[in-house]
Order: sequence, then structure tokens, then C-alpha cells
Amino acid sequence: MTTTAPPGGLRDFYEDPAVPVASGAPRSLRQARMLAAALSGSTAPGLVLDIGCGDGTAAATAAPLLTGHRVIGVDWSQDALTRARPRLSYAVRGELTDGGLPFRTAAADAVLFSEVIEHLVDPDAALDELRRVLRPGGHLMLSTPNLAAWYNRVLLFAGVQPVFSEVSLRAVHGRPGREVVGHLRLYTARALREFVAAAGFEVVRLEGAPFHGVPRPLRALDRLACARPPLASILLLHARRT
Repeated sequence: MTTTAPPGGLRDFYEDPAVPVASGAPRSLRQARMLAAALSGSTAPGLVLDIGCGDGTAAATAAPLLTGHRVIGVDWSQDALTRARPRLSYAVRGELTDGGLPFRTAAADAVLFSEVIEHLVDPDAALDELRRVLRPGGHLMLSTPNLAAWYNRVLLFAGVQPVFSEVSLRAVHGRPGREVVGHLRLYTARALREFVAAAGFEVVRLEGAPFHGVPRPLRALDRLACARPPLASILLLHARRT
């Protein structure tokens, strides 16, 4: 069984209310704690941007841990912003390309970039724009699915398309799962570290997080894999702007 997406370009795809715009709560909470720890030594108020905020889950999870800081959700999907605004005090429309984000250079103390980079046609330009809006020494909290997750290694060995990878925007083909979510690029832990460093960031920390879509009998194993980020379902990366 597959879940189909409407024909059309990527914009039409992401404006479809049936397309998921949130990730699991465990990932959001782990990332929020990493961000709170990174900002613990800074003097509030600071500006935290959740770029590609989706329905606002990541920013709403982080906000209670960021007392005194201002958290703004940013997305170019009007459907996502409609769902985010009940959760966030501030949610604005913005794009990483076509003129850039609606913030001045070096305005932000931190950027949340949760489950976004795997959807981008041009991730290089996206990181350039994130670096522009971050102050020197500002924090980037990036999360993305792990191409080399423990179960994907088994699936590839068996000749099965890895989880998180997609060959079509209209239906799932050749892999477990039912939802089409629009992933264009996938990263291993090593590739993500190298890519972020090449974009002008210093990688501070890499952690793993579980994936909410793992079948229940395998969830304990998925949580154990988080201790080894290269095997984890989700990669959580903390970097600083150089």
C-alpha cells in the first residue's frame, strides 16, 4: 500500500495538507536540550530562528527550555505556517533562496534546522544563508535522517531501498513505509560533518535520536543505536558559525 502525492512541483507537494510537516517528539526534545545547553552561557534575550518550522513542533518544544530568548518560526509553506501559529508566538514566511530570509546579517544567536536539509534542491545555498543570518559564534542545530541507520545497512545488504530514501513524489517504491515525504538528499554521519564544516561551521557535537516510524518491536534496539550516532536513525548535529 502506498500514499500518493498530487502531481506538480515541489511547492505544490509541500502545500498539500496531507504531507507530514512534523517529526517525532523524542527527536525534538533531544534537539531542544542540546540547544538549551549551548545557549546556557549566553545573556538573554537572544534570537532563535526555527527555519523550516513546519507545524511548529520543534520550536514549541524548545521554547520552554529557552527562557528569555525569542523564538521565531520560519517557513515558506502557508499551510505549515497556518498549523504553526497556534503553537508559536511568532511565525513568519521566509525562503532560503529567492532573496533569502527576512532577517539582517548576523541577527540570530541560534538556528534550528530540523528535518529540512534532506528536502532541499540546493543545500549549499541554504547553509550559506543560515551562516549569513547567524552571528559569529552562533549555534546551528541541524537534524536529518541517517542514510546509514542500522536497519538501512541491513536493507541495502538485502537489496531493498533504504528507509528515508524516495524515488518518486507520487508513491513509495521499493522500501518499507507508506508516506511520501519529499526527501531529495540523505547523509551519513561522516558526510554531514564534512558538508557542514565545508560551509563555514565548526562541528561541536553529533548525537543520535530514534525514529518514530520504527516498528514497535524494534524501538528498544533503535534507542540503543542512539549511543552510536553513525548507526542511529536520526542525526543531531550542533555546529558553531566560524
